[in-house]
Amino acid sequence: MRIYGPNGTTLGSPSSGTKRTSSTGFSLPDAAGAAETRPTVAPRPAASLDALLAMQGVEDATERRKRSVARGRSALDVLDDLKLGLLAGAFDNSTVARLRAAAADLKSSSGDPGLDAVLSEIELRVEVELAKAGQGMAKA
Repeated sequence: MRIYGPNGTTLGSPSSGTKRTSSTGFSLPDAAGAAETRPTVAPRPAASLDALLAMQGVEDATERRKRSVARGRSALDVLDDLKLGLLAGAFDNSTVARLRAAAADLKSSSGDPGLDAVLSEIELRVEVELAKAGQGMAKA
């Protein structure tokens, strides 16, 4: 199928209106007036980079609070797993290991006094359950 018209292609027909001139080479316009010399500037010291890296290390209060809430929730989840295991009659040593890890995570401060009080109560409960598990393991 052939398509004829302004947008179509026709095989063997010369293009109309286009004249090609043969030139011997490529030349740039005269850039002598436009050329502007600027003095080179030495790179700035990396002190600003050090400041940026230091600011990345600074913890935001909301991020610290979010992390503390997440640690508290995970400790409560492990306590629930322990409770369900004890009610089912299956004492699991891996749950005790997870309780120890949760207790270690609860030690850091969140910066919010109310949240720190709740986290310290969760930590106390975790320590009590760890003490109970230690006595239960000593009797077994």
